[in-house]
Amino acid sequence: MDISSRKFPLILIFVLIGILLLQFATNDKNAPMIDSETCELYIQDSQINAKKYLNEFNSKCLDFKNLNK
Repeated sequence: MDISSRKFPLILIFVLIGILLLQFATNDKNAPMIDSETCELYIQDSQINAKKYLNEFNSKCLDFKNLNK
């Protein structure tokens, strides 16, 4: 298939849209997030829409907060 072909851009667009949809479908909503104030890891509880802290801290976040003091 030649790059100057009329079908090539369409195929490329469909492939990229497919990859984007696959990323949305496999997105893990239970992945730990970082609290910006305390640098503690938490997950969002979807049933009560609240943060559930994991008693773990992100070391990079803590280092960054210590630089700002």
